[in-house]
Amino acid sequence: MTKIDTQEKLRAIYGEPLGLAVSKCLPALDPHCKHFISLAPFAVISSSDTNGNADVSPRGDGPGFIKVVDDKTLVMPDRPGNNRVDTLSNIVDNPKVGMLFFVPGVNETLRINGVAEISTDPALLGLFTDTPRAPITAIKITVEEAFLHCAKALMRSKLWDPETRIERKTLPTLGKMIKDQTASDIPESTQEEVDKYFAQSIAERG
Repeated sequence: MTKIDTQEKLRAIYGEPLGLAVSKCLPALDPHCKHFISLAPFAVISSSDTNGNADVSPRGDGPGFIKVVDDKTLVMPDRPGNNRVDTLSNIVDNPKVGMLFFVPGVNETLRINGVAEISTDPALLGLFTDTPRAPITAIKITVEEAFLHCAKALMRSKLWDPETRIERKTLPTLGKMIKDQTASDIPESTQEEVDKYFAQSIAERG
Protein backbone atom coordinates (compact mmCIF):
# COMPACT_ATOMS: atom_id res chain seq x y z
CA MET A 1 0.00 0.00 0.00
CA THR A 2 1.20 3.49 -0.82
CA LYS A 3 -1.10 5.34 1.57
CA ILE A 4 0.63 6.38 4.80
CA ASP A 5 -2.14 6.10 7.38
CA THR A 6 -0.39 5.37 10.68
CA GLN A 7 2.25 7.10 12.74
CA GLU A 8 4.39 3.95 12.52
CA LYS A 9 4.36 3.99 8.71
CA LEU A 10 5.16 7.69 8.70
CA ARG A 11 8.12 7.33 11.04
CA ALA A 12 9.37 4.31 9.11
CA ILE A 13 9.90 6.67 6.17
CA TYR A 14 11.06 9.83 7.91
CA GLY A 15 12.56 8.58 11.14
CA GLU A 16 12.46 10.57 14.36
CA PRO A 17 12.79 14.37 14.38
CA LEU A 18 16.27 15.76 14.78
CA GLY A 19 17.16 16.91 18.27
CA LEU A 20 17.24 20.63 17.53
CA ALA A 21 13.91 20.45 15.75
CA VAL A 22 12.39 19.38 19.06
CA SER A 23 14.45 21.39 21.51
CA LYS A 24 13.92 24.72 19.70
CA CYS A 25 10.19 24.58 20.48
CA LEU A 26 9.50 27.07 23.28
CA PRO A 27 6.49 27.18 25.63
CA ALA A 28 6.45 30.98 25.57
CA LEU A 29 7.79 33.95 23.63
CA ASP A 30 11.45 34.80 24.16
CA PRO A 31 13.08 38.12 23.11
CA HIS A 32 13.86 36.82 19.60
CA CYS A 33 10.23 35.79 19.02
CA LYS A 34 9.00 39.16 20.27
CA HIS A 35 11.45 41.01 18.03
CA PHE A 36 10.36 38.95 15.02
CA ILE A 37 6.68 39.73 15.67
CA SER A 38 7.48 43.44 16.05
CA LEU A 39 8.91 43.44 12.51
CA ALA A 40 6.21 41.31 10.87
CA PRO A 41 3.60 43.14 8.76
CA PHE A 42 2.03 39.88 7.62
CA ALA A 43 0.87 36.65 9.22
CA VAL A 44 -1.48 33.78 8.51
CA ILE A 45 -3.73 32.17 11.09
CA SER A 46 -5.08 28.64 10.78
CA SER A 47 -8.18 27.35 12.52
CA SER A 48 -10.70 24.54 12.27
CA ASP A 49 -14.25 23.87 13.36
CA THR A 50 -15.50 21.06 15.56
CA ASN A 51 -15.65 18.73 12.55
CA GLY A 52 -12.03 19.37 11.62
CA ASN A 53 -12.82 21.54 8.59
CA ALA A 54 -9.75 23.73 8.28
CA ASP A 55 -9.23 27.32 7.20
CA VAL A 56 -6.20 29.58 6.75
CA SER A 57 -6.60 33.35 6.68
CA PRO A 58 -4.03 36.03 5.73
CA ARG A 59 -3.70 39.05 8.02
CA GLY A 60 -1.64 42.16 7.45
CA ASP A 61 -1.03 45.72 8.58
CA GLY A 62 2.00 47.71 9.64
CA PRO A 63 5.00 45.96 11.22
CA GLY A 64 4.10 44.80 14.71
CA PHE A 65 0.36 44.99 14.06
CA ILE A 66 -0.04 41.90 16.23
CA LYS A 67 0.72 43.05 19.75
CA VAL A 68 2.80 41.17 22.30
CA VAL A 69 1.24 41.65 25.74
CA ASP A 70 3.55 39.30 27.63
CA ASP A 71 5.51 36.08 27.16
CA LYS A 72 2.32 34.05 26.71
CA THR A 73 -0.11 36.49 25.11
CA LEU A 74 -0.62 37.96 21.64
CA VAL A 75 -3.47 40.19 20.50
CA MET A 76 -4.43 40.45 16.84
CA PRO A 77 -6.90 43.03 15.48
CA ASP A 78 -9.87 41.83 13.45
CA ARG A 79 -10.76 44.52 10.97
CA PRO A 80 -13.83 45.06 8.78
CA GLY A 81 -14.22 42.63 5.89
CA ASN A 82 -16.93 40.75 4.05
CA ASN A 83 -18.41 39.27 7.24
CA ARG A 84 -17.63 35.64 6.37
CA VAL A 85 -15.74 35.57 9.71
CA ASP A 86 -14.43 32.06 8.98
CA THR A 87 -11.63 32.32 11.52
CA LEU A 88 -13.82 33.82 14.20
CA SER A 89 -16.53 31.22 13.72
CA ASN A 90 -13.96 28.46 14.04
CA ILE A 91 -12.48 29.98 17.19
CA VAL A 92 -15.92 30.04 18.81
CA ASP A 93 -16.23 26.29 18.17
CA ASN A 94 -12.58 25.26 18.51
CA PRO A 95 -10.11 27.75 20.02
CA LYS A 96 -6.95 25.98 18.85
CA VAL A 97 -5.05 28.05 16.26
CA GLY A 98 -1.72 28.09 14.48
CA MET A 99 0.10 31.16 13.18
CA LEU A 100 2.94 31.86 10.77
CA PHE A 101 4.72 35.22 10.77
CA PHE A 102 6.60 36.69 7.80
CA VAL A 103 9.11 39.55 7.67
CA PRO A 104 9.84 40.86 4.16
CA GLY A 105 13.40 40.04 3.14
CA VAL A 106 13.83 37.44 5.90
CA ASN A 107 13.70 33.81 4.79
CA GLU A 108 13.08 32.42 8.26
CA THR A 109 9.53 32.41 9.62
CA LEU A 110 8.07 32.20 13.11
CA ARG A 111 5.49 29.55 13.97
CA ILE A 112 3.16 29.85 16.94
CA ASN A 113 0.47 27.48 18.17
CA GLY A 114 -1.98 28.35 20.90
CA VAL A 115 -5.50 28.92 22.13
CA ALA A 116 -7.54 31.89 20.90
CA GLU A 117 -10.54 33.82 22.12
CA ILE A 118 -12.51 36.70 20.60
CA SER A 119 -12.88 39.79 22.74
CA THR A 120 -14.41 43.26 22.75
CA ASP A 121 -12.51 44.22 25.91
CA PRO A 122 -11.76 47.96 25.62
CA ALA A 123 -8.32 47.36 27.12
CA LEU A 124 -7.43 44.98 24.28
CA LEU A 125 -8.98 47.14 21.57
CA GLY A 126 -7.08 50.06 23.07
CA LEU A 127 -3.80 48.41 22.10
CA PHE A 128 -4.45 49.58 18.55
CA THR A 129 -4.62 53.34 19.05
CA ASP A 130 -1.60 53.56 16.73
CA THR A 131 -3.91 52.86 13.77
CA PRO A 132 -6.50 55.27 12.33
CA ARG A 133 -9.42 52.92 12.97
CA ALA A 134 -10.10 50.63 15.90
CA PRO A 135 -10.64 46.94 15.08
CA ILE A 136 -14.12 45.45 15.49
CA THR A 137 -12.84 42.75 17.84
CA ALA A 138 -9.54 41.52 19.13
CA ILE A 139 -8.27 37.95 18.90
CA LYS A 140 -6.34 37.09 22.03
CA ILE A 141 -3.96 34.16 21.60
CA THR A 142 -2.44 32.31 24.55
CA VAL A 143 0.86 30.89 23.30
CA GLU A 144 1.48 27.18 23.82
CA GLU A 145 4.35 26.68 21.36
CA ALA A 146 6.67 29.08 19.56
CA PHE A 147 9.59 28.27 17.31
CA LEU A 148 11.56 29.64 14.40
CA HIS A 149 11.28 27.80 11.09
CA CYS A 150 14.34 27.46 8.86
CA ALA A 151 14.78 29.37 5.60
CA LYS A 152 14.59 26.49 3.12
CA ALA A 153 10.96 26.92 2.00
CA LEU A 154 11.35 30.61 1.22
CA MET A 155 14.77 30.04 -0.33
CA ARG A 156 13.35 27.38 -2.64
CA SER A 157 10.42 29.58 -3.60
CA LYS A 158 12.61 32.71 -3.96
CA LEU A 159 9.70 34.55 -2.41
CA TRP A 160 11.54 37.83 -1.81
CA ASP A 161 13.63 37.76 -5.01
CA PRO A 162 12.55 40.68 -7.24
CA GLU A 163 13.44 38.64 -10.32
CA THR A 164 10.74 36.06 -9.52
CA ARG A 165 7.93 38.59 -9.26
CA ILE A 166 5.29 38.30 -11.95
CA GLU A 167 3.43 41.11 -13.63
CA ARG A 168 0.01 41.50 -12.00
CA LYS A 169 -1.61 41.43 -15.42
CA THR A 170 -0.50 37.79 -15.74
CA LEU A 171 -3.65 37.00 -13.73
CA PRO A 172 -7.09 38.45 -14.40
CA THR A 173 -8.43 40.91 -11.86
CA LEU A 174 -10.06 39.55 -8.73
CA GLY A 175 -13.46 40.70 -10.00
CA LYS A 176 -12.99 38.93 -13.34
CA MET A 177 -11.97 35.65 -11.68
CA ILE A 178 -14.88 35.72 -9.21
CA LYS A 179 -17.30 36.66 -11.98
CA ASP A 180 -16.18 33.63 -13.97
CA GLN A 181 -16.33 31.36 -10.93
CA THR A 182 -19.80 32.44 -9.85
CA ALA A 183 -21.39 33.31 -13.22
CA SER A 184 -22.49 36.57 -11.61
CA ASP A 185 -23.22 39.79 -13.43
CA ILE A 186 -20.89 41.98 -11.35
CA PRO A 187 -19.26 44.67 -13.48
CA GLU A 188 -15.64 44.13 -14.44
CA SER A 189 -13.07 46.63 -13.20
CA THR A 190 -9.47 47.32 -14.11
CA GLN A 191 -6.75 46.34 -11.66
CA GLU A 192 -6.20 50.02 -10.94
CA GLU A 193 -9.87 50.44 -10.04
CA VAL A 194 -9.77 47.35 -7.82
CA ASP A 195 -6.67 48.57 -6.00
CA LYS A 196 -8.20 52.02 -5.54
CA TYR A 197 -11.40 50.48 -4.13
CA PHE A 198 -9.57 48.44 -1.51
CA ALA A 199 -7.26 51.32 -0.61
CA GLN A 200 -10.32 53.51 -0.03
CA SER A 201 -11.98 50.77 2.02
CA ILE A 202 -8.88 50.49 4.23
CA ALA A 203 -8.78 54.26 4.69
CA GLU A 204 -12.45 54.52 5.57
CA ARG A 205 -13.06 51.30 7.53
CA GLY A 206 -9.65 50.15 8.68
